[in-house]
Amino acid sequence: MMAAVVAPPAFMRCVQCGSLKDKVLDSRSSKDGTTIRRRRECMRCNYRYTTYEQIERTELRVIKRDGTREALNREKLMSGLIKACEKRPVPMDRLDRAVEEILTDLHKDHVNEVPSSIIGGKVMDKLHQIDPVAYVRYVSVYRQFNDVNEFIQEIQSLSRRAARDPMQRRLFKD
Repeated sequence: MMAAVVAPPAFMRCVQCGSLKDKVLDSRSSKDGTTIRRRRECMRCNYRYTTYEQIERTELRVIKRDGTREALNREKLMSGLIKACEKRPVPMDRLDRAVEEILTDLHKDHVNEVPSSIIGGKVMDKLHQIDPVAYVRYVSVYRQFNDVNEFIQEIQSLSRRAARDPMQRRLFKD
């Protein structure tokens, strides 16, 4: 019979006083189960703070259009989604979930490196599901439209896809 291995308690440095003595008041996992939120209290100064625990993934490198490589940056991915959804009724937790879903897909499909075109495609797919206006905004920048006709063609193709899919929201009213 094997004994259960119990990990020693992990302490975080208090942001107020720097002490390593704290206690966990509350732990909750995210809806998708990829993050744990812990509410902590410093034993020395009683300051309360929140920490987040995530699964550490192997580092993916992005192969950019010009052939250069850089580390995949979660914040950069989130920033692109936020810009596309600016002034749209899209909650931040939905964008955070979308980023996690994209990263999970990328880690499943690629070992070390992923072309930026694959990432852009996944972002466009997520935005298409989330908000059609944000999708068009992102596509117009990502595909580097040169004139208004390319923009109009993209909106028309979006309308045609919506007409084929009865569950899709309408982009424009007649």
